[in-house]
Order: sequence, then structure tokens, then C-alpha cells
Amino acid sequence: MLSPLIRRNLQLSYGYAACSFLGITTLWVIFLQQRGLSLVAIGLCESVFHLTSFLSEVPSGVIADRFGYRSVLISSRLMAIGHAIIMLTAHSLGWFLLAFVLQAWAYNLQSGTLAAAQYDSLVAADATRRYPHVTTVLNTTIEIADTVGVVLAGWLLGHHLIWTYWIYLIAALIAVLLTAGLKIPAVVAPTESRPGLRQITVAAWHVLQTQPRLRALILFDAVFSAVSTTYYYYFQTVMTARHFTSPKITTILVIGLAVNVAAIQLTPWLQAHFAQRRLLIGLCGGLTIALLGSFNSAPNWLISAYLVINGLQALLEPLLSNYYNQLIPNGQRATLLSVASMGFSLAMVGSFPGIGWLIQHWGFTLTFGTSGLLILLVGLGWLLNVKLHAVTEN
Repeated sequence: MLSPLIRRNLQLSYGYAACSFLGITTLWVIFLQQRGLSLVAIGLCESVFHLTSFLSEVPSGVIADRFGYRSVLISSRLMAIGHAIIMLTAHSLGWFLLAFVLQAWAYNLQSGTLAAAQYDSLVAADATRRYPHVTTVLNTTIEIADTVGVVLAGWLLGHHLIWTYWIYLIAALIAVLLTAGLKIPAVVAPTESRPGLRQITVAAWHVLQTQPRLRALILFDAVFSAVSTTYYYYFQTVMTARHFTSPKITTILVIGLAVNVAAIQLTPWLQAHFAQRRLLIGLCGGLTIALLGSFNSAPNWLISAYLVINGLQALLEPLLSNYYNQLIPNGQRATLLSVASMGFSLAMVGSFPGIGWLIQHWGFTLTFGTSGLLILLVGLGWLLNVKLHAVTEN
């Protein structure tokens, strides 16, 4: 039985997640197109976001482990407010790039921190066995908030998309108020005897060096998430280029919500019945099939691939969150979860503008269909290498 304090922390963290992951600005690609930016310029904005994130991710996690989760989560939303203000007022590429730097810091400061705060609350209550349920609820909350925001943005698309950033700003303010009520029990030494920034960094680096399984999970997460995220955002260009109506966009998003929530609800059951390696291979196979299906340019095929890829990504996040937290020791949790996010940022730095350039020259279907073919070839090569290695050992 969880104490009232732990239950309150979890409820506040769910509320924070609903506000901070509200997908009201998910149509930012369309928004920037309306502001006159080309796909290459839009890709540059996303690259700046991920380059900033790559450089700031681990320091933000170290700061969270050193100075506490609550202050870092509040700082995250203050950065988000700055991002919204610039997006509402900017008219030049330079200002938009600055907005994406602030957005990256907003992302850095909360990535890993929220999950670490939840897990440490459960550690203090000796209830870590409940974490698969907690992370399922958290990711379901995120998916619902994200889709509700995107549906609203889709409706505003035919009116004034700029209102999405006003709503985003208000949600960030609410998140600040919610976070102020968090009281995370200490699971490490008191503040005056906590390890310094350098000690936390060295300890986290030692964990990475001695845990090849953790390194492999971070690499898998980075590549898989980069491909699926890039597909998700550039699919917006397909919807605009093919003149999807607002009702059609809304329908796609609502179906996507149902698929994503169903995938997240499956996570505890899948973990209980399938080995980690088998699950990850299955996810990779599903992504490959969906990308290969993109060679067919028929709208229904592309929509189906979009829904499958989003569902797989929704399934991956709680799955890996549980795997990560099982491997990461107390005191370095936010730091090492930030390392995982840093891997994703590094993968996105080159992939997002590069794929944007390929879409401009090759088209959406050929670009992502070829990506699926490359993943298939790499996967077959890996399986062949594993079998040859096994034969050699025998």
C-alpha cells in the first residue's frame, strides 16, 4: 500500500506529464511552413534542437541528480515558456533557431528526470515492483495528452495555428504549479553529503563501461526512435501536400491514439511473457515492414504505415523505461537516463535534415521505403553474423 505522499507525487507527476507533453504544437512543421520556411530550414531547426540536446542532455541529468528533481522540472517548463514566446513573435530563421535551443533545454531538463522522480518515490516506499504499472499509466497519460493536443491543433489548422502556442504556454504555467507540490523522498544521502557533479558523472560513466547490455539498449533506442520520429513529423508534409482535410487529419490522429494506448497497455503483459531480446527483434521487424510498405504511395498504405510506426514507438518507450531503471543504480538514474536521450539526439542531428533533403529530391515514399530496405539488410547481416559466430563456437 502506497503512502499518501507517494500517491500524491504520482498524481502530480501524471498531471505534469499531461501538461508538458500536450501535443498542441506537434504540427510545428506545418506552422513553420506557413511562416515561409523551407523543408531544409525546418530540418535545420530540428537539427539545432537535437545538437543542443546532445550537448546538454547529460549535464541536465547530472544537475537533476545533484540538486533535485523538482527544481529541474520547474526549470524545464520555464524554458518551454520562453520557446512559446519566441514562436509567437519571431519572423526570422535566427529567432526560430533560438526558440529551438530553448525547446531543447526544456526537453533535456525533463527527459529522464520525471521517470527518475517516479522510480525514486517507489524506491523510498519499497514498491519498485509497481513501476511497470506506473510507467504504463505515465505513458498512457502522455499519449492521450499528445493526441488531444494534436487533434485540437488539427482543428486550429483551418483557423489560426498560432493559438497552439498560446495554449502550450498556458499548459507550461500549469505544469510549474503542479511541480511545486512534488516532495520526492531522499533515497541517497542527505543534501549536505550528496556526491558532487564530478563524482556523479564518473560513477555514471563507470556503469556504462561495465554494462554492455545498457549500452546496447541505448543504441537500439536511439536508432529506432530517430527513424520513427522522423517519419512521424515528415508525414505532416504528406498530409499537406495531398490536401488532407481537417476532419481526415483528426480521424487519423484519433485512430492513432487508440493504437498507441492499446500498445502501451500491452507492455506489462509482453514483458511478462517474452524475453527482452525477442521483443526488441519483433519491434525492429515491425518497423522494417512498415517502412517497406511506404514504397506503395497509396494514401491508405502510408496512413497504415504511420499508425503502425507510431504504435511501435509508443510500445517501445515504457518497455525501455523499465529495462533502463532495472539496470541503473540509485544516484545516477537521471544522469544515465539522460545518456539514453542523448543517443537519440545524436541520431536525430544528422537524420532529420538529411531525410528532409532526400524527401525534397526523392519524395517521401522512396526515402522511407529505402530506409526500410537498409534496416532489413543490416538486420539480415547481423543475424547471419550471429549464426556464423555460433557455428564457430560449436
